[in-house]
Amino acid sequence: MKNLIFKELNLSHEVQKALSQMGFEEATPIQSKSIPYIMEGRDILGQAQTGTGKTCAFGIPAIEMIDLTLPSVQVLVLCPTRELAIQVAEELKNVSKFKKGLRILPIYGGQSIDRQIMALKNKPQIIVGTPGRVMDHMRRRTLKLANLKMLILDEADEMLNMGFREDIDVILQDLPTDRQTLLFSATISSEIKEITKLYQKNPEHVVTVQKELTIPSIEQFYLEVRESSKLELLCRLVDAKNIKLGIVFCNTKKRVDELTSSLQARGYSAESLHGDMKQTERDRVMTKFRKGQIEILVATDVAARGIDVNDIEAVFNYDIPSDEEYYVHRIGRTGRAGKKGVSYSFVFGRDIYKLKDIQRFTKSEILPMRPPSISDVEEVKLDAAVNQVVSLLEDGGYSKYHNAIEKILTEADDVTSLDVAAALFKLAFDELDRSYEVSDLDDEASYYRKDGMVRLFMNVGTMDKIQPKNIVQGIASKSSLSGKLIGAIDIHKQFTFVEVPEEYADEVMASMRDFTHRGRLVSVEKAGKRQRPKGNKGRGSKKRY
Repeated sequence: MKNLIFKELNLSHEVQKALSQMGFEEATPIQSKSIPYIMEGRDILGQAQTGTGKTCAFGIPAIEMIDLTLPSVQVLVLCPTRELAIQVAEELKNVSKFKKGLRILPIYGGQSIDRQIMALKNKPQIIVGTPGRVMDHMRRRTLKLANLKMLILDEADEMLNMGFREDIDVILQDLPTDRQTLLFSATISSEIKEITKLYQKNPEHVVTVQKELTIPSIEQFYLEVRESSKLELLCRLVDAKNIKLGIVFCNTKKRVDELTSSLQARGYSAESLHGDMKQTERDRVMTKFRKGQIEILVATDVAARGIDVNDIEAVFNYDIPSDEEYYVHRIGRTGRAGKKGVSYSFVFGRDIYKLKDIQRFTKSEILPMRPPSISDVEEVKLDAAVNQVVSLLEDGGYSKYHNAIEKILTEADDVTSLDVAAALFKLAFDELDRSYEVSDLDDEASYYRKDGMVRLFMNVGTMDKIQPKNIVQGIASKSSLSGKLIGAIDIHKQFTFVEVPEEYADEVMASMRDFTHRGRLVSVEKAGKRQRPKGNKGRGSKKRY
């Protein structure tokens, strides 16, 4: 099935305007398949991974069906964690930016309930909340759902993993039966099927099938880089690899325009290519690109369809695409006509998990790579300048400058011909230099992490009757770390080890300072040698989860 262009959908002018401002032009697979059914009033069982655009898949039709004249809650979105609830609410606010009078409120644990009660008095039409806090407001009768038209369970499998099944049952039993119910989950377990059978009416099962894909023989690399250093990394790669013709892919039109402007400001010959451009303008840009008059073409996936240029040296995934097929189409732009090609993907945080999915389904090897240092780039540029001078010497025809050199040697004190050559070399090639920023790209330690996980120590164990679900729910509810990204949990009699992605370790430790289990304050710190259990698995160790 071909993905839909948002302009092809029967959406209001306000939502179209917001999507355009957000830089979106093409719906993702889950959006293309779900939105038409939801707009028809059908129940949906949507199966898709995190990062595939699920929020807009249910958010766009939910916003479109709101009756702005009715001052009551019409849509309820249940999320497993407060971080996801905040994230979903923010994205829905962006989509509804031009819908005057539409109010969206996130409610979750950890925030003052009195403040939420005051906010509920403003009559929001869309509530995004965690099960525990939603139940609390329902019990207090501060959240009234008699006019609810749509219920959405986001990341339902995650809610079940965190032990929210009973909470879901309590909430759903008190909702109006004449409603539309949408359920989104990465996996469809027997428990998910049971919920579907109990609470949905002939749901349409929408699946974004992750097909096995093969890719051409292209060298593929990934580099870990923070958002703030992506531009610097791109510039260094272009210069260090001496790229004369490359394509940079971004996920949105807005991102394309911003990056193009930044590259141009740094002196690169760069042009944009995206769906908001007129066809004549796109043709003009492509003509210049084919003729080699543009170094870097910055494009969205939709605009780059049909690009057939044989001399593209490299493809850069400035943003990781949400769909594996996009990745294959992107990197397939290089390595054509029997020539070598290379791709560089910029990743950070959860992006690494998307990249692992791409690697698995494409059956290809994407190798880690260290960012070029400033000295690496300078060495490459110096070598290129040397080669240019050697070529000039071989061609001859420079004898007319002998008199000028002799004059310099006569008039300057204590200089040799080597000094003169060095000064002229500097004069000739300094203007080609670009300034580079010292950034976290130059911190080597951050690029050699052992499998990207950190082991944390907790001072509770089986004697405290703690279970994996207590740990997962505690971390996920208090930090921005999703439960599915938590690694092995190793529970012993008096203590526990839990693995988390390195980039979340400090946040998890800080957010868990007030975490209690059965009335006991739990201490969380990085595991050290003194904390490791003796023996291969440790005495009294439990099964690793």
